[in-house]
Amino acid sequence: MTDSNLIKGLKNDNKHALKYVYTVNKTAFLNFAKKFPLAEEDIIDIYQDAIIALRENAIKGKIDNITSELKTYLFSIGKYMIYNRLKKQKKIHLVNYDSNLTNDEESFFFDFNTNELSTEQKQLQIAFKSLGQKCKAILTLFYYRGFDLEEIMKELNYTNKDVVKSQKSRCIKSLKTMIYKN
Repeated sequence: MTDSNLIKGLKNDNKHALKYVYTVNKTAFLNFAKKFPLAEEDIIDIYQDAIIALRENAIKGKIDNITSELKTYLFSIGKYMIYNRLKKQKKIHLVNYDSNLTNDEESFFFDFNTNELSTEQKQLQIAFKSLGQKCKAILTLFYYRGFDLEEIMKELNYTNKDVVKSQKSRCIKSLKTMIYKN
């Protein structure tokens, strides 16, 4: 089934289209969401809420002209919901998705219930403050606000998604260099 057919089906409240979108994307979304410090029940709830939001957006006509794949749009909704849930738990989980920079995945956990930062968190904070404004904006939008590269491109008025990806990569590299120098 094509995305345009699925969108039409969702818009017309077609239960088969809804079931298809739900089942086809469920496993991939659950695997994606396991990268975040959430209970499996919460992840399933978020997925179901994201499906409902997708359906409502389709009915309202908000996704009639989307430029991304339907799966990407659904994951974006879910990612925002994950970040909001983590903010409510007062934890933010930042994951480096750029496999070009390191072979192992790096994760930073921040627990805002404590007043003290770990040594690594202090180093990250100091290094982040010394980045340029463009780097701060890109990294904040990507890691903290959950924007994807295309959304960052539009938000910061870049002309090409690849430019944003390269800039983000350079910013991460600069951040790592500053951290490891100290």
